[in-house]
Amino acid sequence: MREKYYLTTAIAYASGKPHIGNTYEIIMADAIARYKRMKGFDVFFQTGTDEHGQKIEEKAKKANMEPQQYVDKIAQEIRNVFDLMNVSYDKFIRTTDKDHELQVQKIFEKLYKQGDIYKSEYEGWYCTECEAFFTDNQLVDGKCPDCGREVHREKEESYFFRMSKYANQLMEYIESHPQFIQPESRKNEMINNFLKPGLQDLCVSRTSFKWGIPVTFDPKHVVYVWIDALSNYITGIGYDCDGNSSEQFNKYWPADLHLIGKDIIRFHTIYWPIMLLALGLPLPKQVFGHPWMLFGEDKMSKSRGNVIYADDLVHFFGVDAVRYFVLSEMPFAQDGSITWQLVMERINSELANVYGNLVNRTIAMTNKYFNGQLTDPDCFEELDQQLIDTCKQTVTKYYEKMDQLRVADAIDAVFDLLRRSNKYIDETSPWTLAKQPENKARLNTVLYNLLESIRVASVLLTPFMPETSKEVFRQINTEKTDFASIETWGNYEKNNKVVENTNVLFARVDEKKTMDEIMQYMESKAEVKTTFKEEVSIEDFDKLDIRIGTVMDCQRHPKADKLLVFDIKCGSDRRTIVSGIAQYYQPEDLIGKKVAFIANLAPRKLRGIESKGMILSAEDAKGNLEVVTVDKVEDGADIR
Repeated sequence: MREKYYLTTAIAYASGKPHIGNTYEIIMADAIARYKRMKGFDVFFQTGTDEHGQKIEEKAKKANMEPQQYVDKIAQEIRNVFDLMNVSYDKFIRTTDKDHELQVQKIFEKLYKQGDIYKSEYEGWYCTECEAFFTDNQLVDGKCPDCGREVHREKEESYFFRMSKYANQLMEYIESHPQFIQPESRKNEMINNFLKPGLQDLCVSRTSFKWGIPVTFDPKHVVYVWIDALSNYITGIGYDCDGNSSEQFNKYWPADLHLIGKDIIRFHTIYWPIMLLALGLPLPKQVFGHPWMLFGEDKMSKSRGNVIYADDLVHFFGVDAVRYFVLSEMPFAQDGSITWQLVMERINSELANVYGNLVNRTIAMTNKYFNGQLTDPDCFEELDQQLIDTCKQTVTKYYEKMDQLRVADAIDAVFDLLRRSNKYIDETSPWTLAKQPENKARLNTVLYNLLESIRVASVLLTPFMPETSKEVFRQINTEKTDFASIETWGNYEKNNKVVENTNVLFARVDEKKTMDEIMQYMESKAEVKTTFKEEVSIEDFDKLDIRIGTVMDCQRHPKADKLLVFDIKCGSDRRTIVSGIAQYYQPEDLIGKKVAFIANLAPRKLRGIESKGMILSAEDAKGNLEVVTVDKVEDGADIR
């Protein structure tokens, strides 16, 4: 019986279309799944969408849609992107699937009945974007420590999961399973930053919004994201909380690999394992927190306008070129980088020059000198053995790197073989051999070796660029396309006739011309969409006391680099306001300015300094920020 391999990605949050940084994960998972299938594993590859929560409820409202209608739309957009990138998933789960919702309710009720969940009250700073609560000490410059956005104070009745009950058991598992959390740096972070200081109980229900799975025994509560979203890894393969799980679940669980972004590793290596321990289920064999794909040196953000989408890249460069770039660019433990220019450079230097050129030259010479058909090679020299040894070493190294999830390193090994094959052409000079009839046997051997090395490399590249490999196999006319066929040298079929007219695998990109086309294309797609918050009455607006104040003094916050501390004069009133705009202004540039601020906002302490108000500023989609100022009116004037 074949060994099973159950692989999952984090389910995509159904709040909007994923950019290439989000899409990288599913492409990497697909490469691993294809590799494991070629190695003979019985693979089950699951992905999907996380569709509940306050943020989605609010986005649906802004779009004048019901939440279910909204997530149906976004889930299809996400699936379209995955399908476009030729992802071979076996299951696409949605957390609005009825069978998933039923099991989540059963799981919540079971954990409650066995005393792992209890009702209490929570008060803290809440980030809607991250759907997470934070304490005063966890905030950074008064904002969310994860995404940097504004937080707001919330107090509500909630159910809590007793995390500390299972902390020692989890620590023992992590220490006895060194491969459980990868890379190693992520494991150290979880142990030192979360487990050793002591786990706080986890909020697992909400009452402040309705778009979620109702708690069966207390329906004013909905199940919070952690139990809902994380449990997809078991509900998607047929887990039943009553003990009637499917044959598929019994076959594939525990998962062999949860592939996730490094920003959610805490949830998958602490919260999720503890839930499984409470349910009496085995823990996943490995959680790999991959790095981020950055835009240049910055994290991609729609508000910054530095987002690239997979379908736009495919429009210009094709699916396999995009798959190749993101997989080869992402190191094992450090962030990768993407820009339009980088993609074009890599296509030209590697896909066109190294791979495509090798295939085109070899087939062209085979057609020119042998009418496309080679016989048994029988004239070997030392140079040939060097190429053969490189090929064998490449296969070994490739397996080793792929089994370690070092995908970029595996790709590098294959391209080293392709570069060695190009060098072999220069060393053997087939065009010179072709001039002497007595060297025909030698020329036949040289070209056979090249076709064989191309075949081996293309088999190894199949998990990354499946359609390109398929095209290469067609052009060199081989049916030997599995791993078994490359573990010994010389399995390219003799007397097979290569195609007469090859399609160029990867055309060189005119970088300047293409960049101009990209700019025109992006401009033609861009639509300036102005969205507004829900309507308010004039009475609601009148509750805000918006005033003009003169900046008498402005200093950097002594304990926070991002904060400025303002001394504001507003008529006879003087007050201190703390604002997180230090990255946009030098303090001295604001002294003497007349700024607009909200005067009746409840005071709050920011890094030890009480702030009594909020200075108004405007920020555009490109991340430009400007404080709202006036010239003529006196300070103390109100904005109506």
